Amino acid sequence: MRGFLLNRLSQSLILLLIVSVIGFFVLNLLPGGPLAQFGLDPSMTQDDLDRLKEQLGLNRPLLMQYLDWAWRLLQGDWGHSFRDGAPVLAVIGRHVFATLLLMGSSTAIAIAIGTWIGIRGATHRYSLFDYMATVGAMVALSIPTFWFGLVGIYIFSLQLGWLPAGNMYTIGDGSVLNYLHHLILPSIVLSLVHVAIWSRYMRSATLDAISQDFVKTARAKGLSERRVIMKHVVGNALLPMITLAGVQLPSILTGALVTETVFTWPGMGRLFLDSLGYSDYPVVMGLLMFSAILVILGNLIADIAVALVDPRIRLG
Repeated sequence: MRGFLLNRLSQSLILLLIVSVIGFFVLNLLPGGPLAQFGLDPSMTQDDLDRLKEQLGLNRPLLMQYLDWAWRLLQGDWGHSFRDGAPVLAVIGRHVFATLLLMGSSTAIAIAIGTWIGIRGATHRYSLFDYMATVGAMVALSIPTFWFGLVGIYIFSLQLGWLPAGNMYTIGDGSVLNYLHHLILPSIVLSLVHVAIWSRYMRSATLDAISQDFVKTARAKGLSERRVIMKHVVGNALLPMITLAGVQLPSILTGALVTETVFTWPGMGRLFLDSLGYSDYPVVMGLLMFSAILVILGNLIADIAVALVDPRIRLG
């Protein structure tokens, strides 16, 4: 187990290094550069821009800038925002809870509904329900998330008035129920695509488990079909789903970026777009690294969970 953990940890560190290098160099080679927003100010002269470059260390070779940034990152200094001078970690920290709340609720919805649809589709293969679930999954995967968001706002907010059209809470009302009321629509919209993915994978894993010899043996012993499915099939079908949960993290983060924009949800996705538009490179790089750490950590936890459940993986 120790060797397995060290192998996964070393792979994660290498991947994090690659992400930081690509992200830093691509971001700094974009047209306009880090000072693009300052250049739009008509009162800024070229001398002012040169002075800013020197103060921020942007007049050095790009490789030296990266090494200095990486060294400070390892020491816990993620830099300061170009917009207001606030520490990057503090800026990100103000938006982490909103994103994790949205991601957590949408993931829980996707797992619960997707698992049920997948199991029922596999146990009722080629039934009307199975066909409808397949068509529904294809539709959900074909239509972009922002379209579902706009349609949801139009129907449930503008026409019916059941749910808020955006924001995380009503100003002046910080109750839990108010938070949940605002959370319903964006979490459902974000979960739609993942319900489709989860249900398809769960259906396939359940069909694979049903065809195994131990299921035929359980049926031959006279166990009820419900007991066979719940005790022998579902447990084995859920094993690859643990890995899927880790793999889905990047797409959930991407979907959160779109969903937060549509619903003006004050999370990291909206902060990323705002910072990118302002050319606030320290915050953009901080968000990139924070998201990469979150995704890598999620995959690492998923790998460890699978290894604990299935010794063949860690001993293979």
